[in-house]
Amino acid sequence: MHVEGSGYAESVDRAQAYDERLPLPALAARVRTVWIQQTGSEPVLQRNQPTGGVELQCPVGGTPWLVGTLTRAKVEILPPGLTIVGARFWPGAAAPLLGLPAGELTDQVVPFGDVQGDASDLAARLAEASGPDTALQVLQLELVRLQVRTPPPDSLVAEAVRRLMPWRPTGISQLTEDLAISESQLRRRFLTQVGLAPKTLQRTLRFQGYLALAQATHGVRVADLAAEAGYADHAHLARECLRLTGQTPRELLGDAVDRCGCGHDHAASYKPFLAARPRTVLTG
Repeated sequence: MHVEGSGYAESVDRAQAYDERLPLPALAARVRTVWIQQTGSEPVLQRNQPTGGVELQCPVGGTPWLVGTLTRAKVEILPPGLTIVGARFWPGAAAPLLGLPAGELTDQVVPFGDVQGDASDLAARLAEASGPDTALQVLQLELVRLQVRTPPPDSLVAEAVRRLMPWRPTGISQLTEDLAISESQLRRRFLTQVGLAPKTLQRTLRFQGYLALAQATHGVRVADLAAEAGYADHAHLARECLRLTGQTPRELLGDAVDRCGCGHDHAASYKPFLAARPRTVLTG
């Protein structure tokens, strides 16, 4: 159940099992990470954060859902005893696979079958899986199958996304000059392939870079992490965090800056962001 706001926070639990992994090698160019999520005996407050990409979320025994590229956090209540397997796509990588402009999905949650055709076969195979690991394998193999039948992502958009990743302070005007395309043309291609304008995606990826630092570092002040991620100061970070997530950095991360408030390990998701970091990650 998707809800706006967090007024349900006091009536639901935050405890859940969450196992995030890198995708199968065959999907690495399209999929950033895959995961298994399991709730316990109580409903769980789930806050889907903007990542710059589309997500496919498949409740085992239920309807697979597409979460379009988000410009703000989308809050939902997950029922108890639920298992979800999912895939998070790289920006611009889902549109060719789904066969529709990504802009039509921005900030939307729609049944996978509404976009891809009848999804009952996938739902049935996930329900018949012997366990969560098998269900995740079924999902990934389905994406591999779809990938074979679809064109690759837009190469110009893919290069632009690479240049907009954290640690690369690239202005949009410089980007369009380097790629020999006008700003209006680049914007149109981004809205079609990514679902966001280039500047909006850059801000989202910068915030993802900050979260990657928060996951990987220990004993480093939030203000120092903000500066390294490219924010002018902590106030700048706080405004962007509130705009994207509806929470302050402290509310989002909890009392420790080395993990998210739920305590889950997101190393698989954030590792690609840290790989291009220009200096060694601090661990002390």
